[in-house]
Amino acid sequence: MSKTIRWKIALPFMLLAAATVIVLGVYFTDFMRQMVEDSRHESLRSEAQLISAQLGEGDLTAKKDKEARLLANVLKARVTIVLPDGTVQGESHYDSASMENHLDRPEIRAALRGDEGFQVRYSDTLQETMMYLAVPIRNDNQILGAVRLAMPASDIKIQEQQLNSHLMVVIAVVAVLAGLLAILATETFVRQLRRVTQAAQRLNTGELKSIPVPNSHDEIGQLSRALQQMAVRLDAQFDALEAERGKLAAVLAQMTDGMVIADREGVVQLINPAAGEIFETPIAGAIGHTLIEVIRHHQLVELWQNCISSGEQQSTTLELGSERKFIQAIAIPLTHAMPGGVLMICQDLTRVRRLELVRRDFVSNVSHELRTPLASLKALTETLQDGALDDPAAARHFLQRMETEIDTLTQMVRELLELSRIESGKVPLQRKAVDVMALLETAAERMRLQAERAGLALILEPGSGLPQVMADGERIEQVLFNLVHNAIKFTPSGGSITLRAYQDGEQVVIAVKDTGVGISDEDQPRIFERFYKADRARTGGGTGLGLSIARHLVEGHGGKIWVESQTGKGSTFYFSLPVAA
Repeated sequence: MSKTIRWKIALPFMLLAAATVIVLGVYFTDFMRQMVEDSRHESLRSEAQLISAQLGEGDLTAKKDKEARLLANVLKARVTIVLPDGTVQGESHYDSASMENHLDRPEIRAALRGDEGFQVRYSDTLQETMMYLAVPIRNDNQILGAVRLAMPASDIKIQEQQLNSHLMVVIAVVAVLAGLLAILATETFVRQLRRVTQAAQRLNTGELKSIPVPNSHDEIGQLSRALQQMAVRLDAQFDALEAERGKLAAVLAQMTDGMVIADREGVVQLINPAAGEIFETPIAGAIGHTLIEVIRHHQLVELWQNCISSGEQQSTTLELGSERKFIQAIAIPLTHAMPGGVLMICQDLTRVRRLELVRRDFVSNVSHELRTPLASLKALTETLQDGALDDPAAARHFLQRMETEIDTLTQMVRELLELSRIESGKVPLQRKAVDVMALLETAAERMRLQAERAGLALILEPGSGLPQVMADGERIEQVLFNLVHNAIKFTPSGGSITLRAYQDGEQVVIAVKDTGVGISDEDQPRIFERFYKADRARTGGGTGLGLSIARHLVEGHGGKIWVESQTGKGSTFYFSLPVAA
């Protein structure tokens, strides 16, 4: 019986109710006893004070037995009148002449001192326990004697027993009602709990649509509603899970990287079509087979073994098949998602490798291009050493050609190194608030001599009220040098190059305008590409890297660069920089 939840709840409740009733019974029994005693005490005090007031107005020298008997009949108590020397002057139950001196009675001594005397003790005269209360008899603040009332303590016991009997009946009734209430409340709770259990069992069997709706608003009702809401959410989550499973299948099917998941024993648990294509194996029969059966390559099996033994990510590169596919394989331990499992990702880097080969070829070509100016310099140097130095005109000519070749070499090497640094991210920008016109003035001063040698006028238009920009001054000067250098190179003698700046909203725009040969419409979209050279008018030197470097630097500042040009009418290069806050 005690194993059912009904009695597990009801029994402690009943025991608690019984214990509470017993404690309250003990408390109220003592309380009622004390209340009865206090009531009797107060009653005796009032009656004694009335008798004292009555006797204080009369003569206490005469015997008072008759008066004591009359008062005792009225009050239902023993009455004793005592003089100050302890002599009994009046007694309701015995002859006062035969009574012994009462001066030794504690309550009498207290009354003769002017206080109230009260005591409960055994009476040798009456042969039973009595309750005594004595008060002084006064007349004009003079104590004439004392009057004592006494009544059997058994009367109080009888009243206490009667009260206790009634109290026990009440306690028994309360205990029975508490037990019945506990059983009734427990039965109601168990009935609701049984319904919730049935709902949970339906939820466990997958009947998500048949969870009953409760009518109660207590905790059981809240639990039932929570189960119903959980069923609704689970149903929605199952639908979402199916949709996500479909999406995952679609993603795995469309992934270009091969993916294989193997367990601790090396058995394939999942494989996508890209992996099947890389390893040239049908994925339909791959699941359930070992890695060596599916991928058939010892290096990948070793990679999986190393990942299992170390518990850390492993990677390797290898070539597969007759087509010499270049594969990068990464093995990742699935520590939490699938203990002992390993995810292997195989990336086909064949195209990337080919691009790298193209890049190497380009570097090789650039190196080849360097040989021409170097060979020319060597030839010119040897010519000068062989005697051309003695001919001033020839020496001057050779030196001018050497200077041209050196400029070409210097520009080519500088731009190649700069582009390499930019692409590798090793060019941090130290941006701060700088003055735009100061940047333009510096660029104009450094390029003015080169422009004058080319027979060009370098003009700096004044600008006032321009805000500062957030920029790396050195890098922006480099952009300006590239743009001005290009303008000098492709502007015929007698032309001009103009530098100016203006504000456009939260940007400051810098323009470099020339009166050169211009750029065709079809070349303008590609002019900022790496290594791109436009028409033949622009192939007379350079590597095609200057504008690409400028674009990278400007975009690194959060700006943009563009060109406006017409063939034969010159070009204007613009780039913008953000205004400093």
